[in-house]
Amino acid sequence: MELPSPANKFIMPGAMHFDYDVAIIGGAFSGAATGLALKRKRPEARVLIIEKNAEFDRKVGESTTEVSSCYLTRILGLSHYLGHHQLAKQGLRLWFSNRPDQRLDECVEVGTRYQSRLPGFQVDRSKLDSHMLDLAVAEGCDLWRPGKVISCELGGASGQTVKAVVASDEQQATPQPQERPMVTALERTIRARWIVDATGRAAMLARKLGHFRVNNEHPINAVWARFTGVKEWDSCEWRRRFPHYANRCRTAREWATNHLFGRGWWVWIIPLRGGDVSAGIVYDSRIFRFPNGPNLGQRLHTHILRNPVGREIFATARPIEGDVRALSMLPYHSDNVCGDGWALVGDAAGFIDPLYSPGLDFCAYTSCYVADMLSRSLSGEDVADRLRYYNRQYPVTYRYWFESLYKDKYFYMGDADLMSAALLLDVSSYYLGLVRAVYRDPE
Repeated sequence: MELPSPANKFIMPGAMHFDYDVAIIGGAFSGAATGLALKRKRPEARVLIIEKNAEFDRKVGESTTEVSSCYLTRILGLSHYLGHHQLAKQGLRLWFSNRPDQRLDECVEVGTRYQSRLPGFQVDRSKLDSHMLDLAVAEGCDLWRPGKVISCELGGASGQTVKAVVASDEQQATPQPQERPMVTALERTIRARWIVDATGRAAMLARKLGHFRVNNEHPINAVWARFTGVKEWDSCEWRRRFPHYANRCRTAREWATNHLFGRGWWVWIIPLRGGDVSAGIVYDSRIFRFPNGPNLGQRLHTHILRNPVGREIFATARPIEGDVRALSMLPYHSDNVCGDGWALVGDAAGFIDPLYSPGLDFCAYTSCYVADMLSRSLSGEDVADRLRYYNRQYPVTYRYWFESLYKDKYFYMGDADLMSAALLLDVSSYYLGLVRAVYRDPE
């Protein structure tokens, strides 16, 4: 599809009639954050959010970084919510072993001795997404939920047309289980000046426009689950059994994102409020073969138990039925992330790797930039240069992150010396290049 050029076809808002100024497809974190930020900047903006699910499913447990935490607390103002409804995070901890029969206190541990200096959180994404969407609606965004977009036509400055199948008003007012079909559905069509794609990995617009690209240089896959019965990292039992282990750390290992490493794979262990634990493996299919088993949950559990640290922590654990997921070929990106009348945010624009938890960083960068750009457009500013900048900068940023942090890292991932050096280099570069800048000027 040939998109109209924004440079010579800019039309002032209000010169044509639109049902909405902005239609956001996808109501999870990135979509809700974009709508919320836009309404705070321009309360008069007419914003529609279309969310396909009646309820958000229990997604993977997720950690925030210093950058995404800054966005959540200092830009979106969620400090109170995060403190009361999610868990504080105590940094990263990396675990390495040479043989399966090692004792826990013989394994190599890399991590901070004391409390983290900047805020971080262990978040239950379904709860965070729901809270964000509630805030966006309270700020004045209209919501169609459940609503399934069945067509989307781009017309540049002339407007974008979205057709969706939407639940009746009665159904939208009454919470429904996610899997329950819409009993009474209406087909609705709206025209908007801007469409924001926040559909995540579905990447609706990137696929429609032919911009979607799989990153074949980084063939990683993931399997994850929520577990119950996971042992405590800081228990009295462990202090008696492993006194040296207990005394070498002054903060709580329990609240850190703990990682188990081996050649070609790593496992995350993330605590969630309420006691469940999110655990998942990410592996490079060129190097590692995921173990066989009767089902994904058992296969993941079996792999974790083969590790000395995992065996201690997960000896009595069990995966929660229905809370097991898998994805293949995780990394992808869109060649173009915006045009006149449309923009991509969050995972709809791309994804690299879960290691170091950069997902919400990219959600923060893209949502913040797009909300500001749309606010300027709705105020009458010609944003053609900003569209060009976003299209130029996103692929460069994606490539820099990939090549500096992830490319071929899985080949030496099980080596404690190399990964310790990599962690110091990666984290120091992150602080010097990004963290200092965003805390100095969050906007």
